[in-house]
Amino acid sequence: MGASLLQSTTMLRFLFLVLNFLLVVPELASAGITRHYKFNVKLHKVTRLCHTKSIVSVNGKFPGPRIIAREGDRVVVKVINNVQNNVTIHWHGIRQLQSGWADGPAYVTQCPIQTGQSYVYNFTITGQRGTLFWHAHISWLRSTLYGPIIILPKKNVPYPFAKPYKEVPIILGEWWNADPEAVIKQALQNGGGPNVSDAYTINGLPGPLYNCSANDTFKLKVKPGKTYLLRLINAALNDELFFSIANHTLTVVDVDAIYVKPFKTDTILITPGQTTNLLLKAKPHFPNATFLMAARPYVTGRGTFDNSTVTGILQYEQPPKSSSSFKNLPLFKPTLPPLNDTSFAANFTRKLRSLANSQFPANVPRKVDKRFFFTVGLGTNPCPQNQRCQGPTNSTMFAASVNNVSFILPTTAILQAHFFQQSKGVYTTDFPTTPIFPFNYTGTTPNNTMVSNGTKAMVLPFNTSVELVLQDTSILGIESHPLHLHGFNFFVIGQGFGNFDSKKDPPKFNLVDPIERNTVGVPSGGWVAIRFLADNPGECMVHALPSGGSHKLGFEDGLDSNGWKTA
Repeated sequence: MGASLLQSTTMLRFLFLVLNFLLVVPELASAGITRHYKFNVKLHKVTRLCHTKSIVSVNGKFPGPRIIAREGDRVVVKVINNVQNNVTIHWHGIRQLQSGWADGPAYVTQCPIQTGQSYVYNFTITGQRGTLFWHAHISWLRSTLYGPIIILPKKNVPYPFAKPYKEVPIILGEWWNADPEAVIKQALQNGGGPNVSDAYTINGLPGPLYNCSANDTFKLKVKPGKTYLLRLINAALNDELFFSIANHTLTVVDVDAIYVKPFKTDTILITPGQTTNLLLKAKPHFPNATFLMAARPYVTGRGTFDNSTVTGILQYEQPPKSSSSFKNLPLFKPTLPPLNDTSFAANFTRKLRSLANSQFPANVPRKVDKRFFFTVGLGTNPCPQNQRCQGPTNSTMFAASVNNVSFILPTTAILQAHFFQQSKGVYTTDFPTTPIFPFNYTGTTPNNTMVSNGTKAMVLPFNTSVELVLQDTSILGIESHPLHLHGFNFFVIGQGFGNFDSKKDPPKFNLVDPIERNTVGVPSGGWVAIRFLADNPGECMVHALPSGGSHKLGFEDGLDSNGWKTA
């Protein structure tokens, strides 16, 4: 009895001390936990558009499983490769602070996971809350290998908006009846543009506007008067997409896992790799109707594209005594902007602003250490000898480039070569900071459209503040270019049409509340300016989506520090 009482008293004292310690150090009480996931990459059969084929997927799901975590949590994912393709997984938008080995781009931060092998991705979610997504980062496997990353706020930390009744991921993707790997292989061999997809999808389903697809339709069922948080992701390979829901207004509250100043809109634009959180307020009473949600491409280039429209259905829960059938209800369709509505694209992106308050500040670098000017666009490579190509001419192949350099993927992972100081023969550090031959970038096309090719890097010291202007070019036609920066968020401080003017445009930059994100669209026939702080050790790519013509920014921060070695 006495011993039992003594043990109880000791336990109570221990609990009292722990609780007091947590009160004194409150951040430990809200410290993150470790969440474990297992991804089995394997083939499974899927039927869409009356066409059955085996696709590469994770855990037999298409789209793949959700990663759910809170800000501050550690995420550990074991990926096991059970298919014949080499595989890597990229956690698109995760900052990867000192965990560069877990970023995922093949031959940049890791060698691919070979058949029968596994790889453990280990990273902590820091300073992010909202929606991101994961996808394969080798060849075109990400056409089917993708899924959402849902990042909740820390425990007991509310959203900066009213708590929604329900949260729903909506992933926009594509479907090919053919094997996407064969599609990109053929394009790389003949130098032409790749064949387009057969359909767009919402959560893997094409919807009723496609042939043989009425039963493969995503349906969002809502209750009157309730508010829903739609976690919208563009997982399409190439295309920027307009999205709208008929007769409903959407409120934008978050992009790329960063809160924004809320604004209402009927239609949003989302580029490949971007995410947008939307509040949908259901009508207060059963509307005696159903409503289509729809997405179709925003198109600016000269190449072929899938000009179809994917649709899903917004369906209201009927009153208990209602006898009407959904089939008999009127169906309303949204009105989407024209396919080439660049004006809408520019106006929409200008509305995006950071919260920029004390809780969620916009820490825009005010002092700039390095300024870079990158031209982004298409050029040409010569066709291989004794071969007819399908580029701009029979003797040339299309080639994406940045500052007229087209990236060659190495056969050794760049981060590995850098870490072991064996970069010779893998990459060079002479990537040009400005175009080697300046020209009228959005004016008359130069006679020589040939690009150079190489695996070139740019090395930055730790904590360098960078201002980067990305300029579209008219070589082979102007077009919008979505670009993604691995391992970093950046602030979009300015954008415009025509050629960037280094004297007239910087005074107009927004340094107060610019949008912060990880993927941005370079305007068709225009430019965008971004700023970021190089505070994350590792090899970080900046590349177009899909990752043709990609380029890498190598950050030298922490090269000899313990932080680098433990990363």
